[in-house]
Amino acid sequence: MLLINPPVVRPCEAPAGIAALAGFLRRHGQTCYAVDLNLEGLRCLIEQPLPTNGSVNFPDDLWTRRSFRNRLTAWKRLSSWKTYSRIDHYGEAIRSLNRILEIQGSKTKSLINLTNYKNENLFPIRSADLIHAAENPRENPFYPFFSRRLSELVETHHPDVAGFSVNYLSQALCAFAMIGYFRRSFPKIRVVLGGGLITSWLSRPDWQNPFGALADHLVCGPGEEYLAQLFHLNMDSCNRITPDYHDFPLKEYPAPGVILPYSASHGCYWQQCTFCPEKAEKSVYRPTTPEVVSNDLSKLIADTRPILIHFMDNAMTPALLRRLIEHPPGVPWYGFVRFIPELHDPDFCLALKKSGCAMLKLGLESGDQRVLDSLEKNIHLDQASRSLQNLHRAGIGTYVYLLFGTPAEDQTAAEKTQDFVIHHAPCIDFLNIAIFNLPLFSDGAKNYETFPFYDGDLSLYTQFHHPRGWNRGKVRQFLVKQFKRQPAIASILRRDPPAFTSNHAPLFMLRKR
Repeated sequence: MLLINPPVVRPCEAPAGIAALAGFLRRHGQTCYAVDLNLEGLRCLIEQPLPTNGSVNFPDDLWTRRSFRNRLTAWKRLSSWKTYSRIDHYGEAIRSLNRILEIQGSKTKSLINLTNYKNENLFPIRSADLIHAAENPRENPFYPFFSRRLSELVETHHPDVAGFSVNYLSQALCAFAMIGYFRRSFPKIRVVLGGGLITSWLSRPDWQNPFGALADHLVCGPGEEYLAQLFHLNMDSCNRITPDYHDFPLKEYPAPGVILPYSASHGCYWQQCTFCPEKAEKSVYRPTTPEVVSNDLSKLIADTRPILIHFMDNAMTPALLRRLIEHPPGVPWYGFVRFIPELHDPDFCLALKKSGCAMLKLGLESGDQRVLDSLEKNIHLDQASRSLQNLHRAGIGTYVYLLFGTPAEDQTAAEKTQDFVIHHAPCIDFLNIAIFNLPLFSDGAKNYETFPFYDGDLSLYTQFHHPRGWNRGKVRQFLVKQFKRQPAIASILRRDPPAFTSNHAPLFMLRKR
């Protein structure tokens, strides 16, 4: 079986999902090969020379020429620890690489960068556009690469099944172009489509499969159960399988060493937040015991020798954090946590630091208690304040997530969030600022008059008439003209690594030590 990660998604680390499937299949004696065509495809475009389009030359400005001339140097910069001591040097490398990708995509009316793929005429939330991408794979800017690479993979590994993992909208159009090519070139090989985005689509209550002619099967949720059925394997014989990263070129990802992604659970243990997509999709929480996590990490660290562990859980549990304190992995790590009571204890935060914790991502969402209560976050601002101070004193970086425009928010509440951030600026290393999207099939969506963002049958979110008149336009204006202009907040935002954001932020924290 071929396990394929298609473009475009941040190429910062190996894809954990198909690594887990590779580990599962090999533990059961099945032959498979996992390949990150996202990393390979982006590298292929970056390494090509400045293109020409017939008699019309592409931009010939100094920045473009310099970007292409120094393209390999820019990629190598991201693999040097020295780059992570200067955000301006880091940003220059990112801008150069994005400029190259922008130029390479322009001849196919595509907008490509290190984190995203868009097409001027096709939208990944329209099934008709995805089918068009599959029927016309030559229109995709990655076609020269993936047509050659997929043929090589089939010739070398002789698979009878090809699995495409699509977790983000930014991957969908490229994935379907690849599937269309695969269907025409290798009609006898079964095609399976899975991943987070596919799971979200299949969880829609109105789902009707428009892709029957393209994929033999669509997988909802973790793929191990489907693979067990497909290959007649016994799930009970292996309750937990260590991911297998052997197929991936771990040292070629743009980082000063191997970053090891690891999931200790599927889903979220809290599942109470209003408007949460996990809640709307009724996803099941599936944890791995802390003891098994320790055993997994010991094996993976010995195999991959990482400089950083990325816990990919929606929220790391207190039990897992305590296990890491009691049995430190011996490698720096970071992940997403809730504002749990344990963080109110300065000794607990110091113990986390000693265990290797470089940074924690924390979903604060709002600095207004009324808004937090409406979201059922179970966050109290006085406790959040204490947690941020404790983490800062312990030397643990904080990446704080804010969400503006929720139904209970108005400008007064947004300004309270602004005041909270300003007051706690010394304790906040990085910020993620987002505008609220209403999940289309959430329970809360029934309470508002909604209208679509775009004309698409696969959309997962909808616009709504805000009950307080605090619509997206006003929120965006507030963020641009007021919130981001506050000196203390602007200083935090300037530290955020462009493109890779939270994936590379802990590297800057490690470099500061």
